[in-house]
Amino acid sequence: MIGENYLRVIGDGKTLSFFKDKSFDVAFSNSVIEHLSTFEDQELMAYNIQRISNHYFIQTPAFIFPIEPHFLFPFFHWLPKSLKILFVKYFNLGWFEKQKNIAHARELILFIRILKKREIKKLFPNSIVIHEWVFGFVKSYLINK
Repeated sequence: MIGENYLRVIGDGKTLSFFKDKSFDVAFSNSVIEHLSTFEDQELMAYNIQRISNHYFIQTPAFIFPIEPHFLFPFFHWLPKSLKILFVKYFNLGWFEKQKNIAHARELILFIRILKKREIKKLFPNSIVIHEWVFGFVKSYLINK
C-alpha cells in the first residue's frame, strides 16, 4: 500500500485472475507487452488489462520503426532469428552485453517480440491507437481506452 487511496501491484500480466473484473480505474503499461515472447502470452496480458480496468494506457514500440529499441541496432528486429542470435552472441548491442553462448543468445532474442500494428488492433479492438512519430517514422504506439 502506498497511500490511503492507492495500491501498487507488481505481478505477471498474463495471470491476473486474482483481480475481479473492473477492479481498477486505470491500468498503465510502458514498454512491457513486447517482453512476452509469444503472441499468445501477449493476448493474455491484453485480455487481463481490458478485463481488470475501466481505462488503460499501454505504450509499446512500433515494429515499423527502423531502430530496434532494446538492441539499438538498425533493422535488427527485421532480421532472421539466426542472424540476430549471432549478433548478440558476438557483439554488445544496446542494453545487452554479448552473450556467453548460443543458448543464452537465443533465449535473449526470443524474450522480445515487438508487435505489428495489426496485432495491436487485434489485441485491443475497442481502443484508440495513437502514433508517436520520430524523424518521419512511427516510433511507438500508445493504446488507450
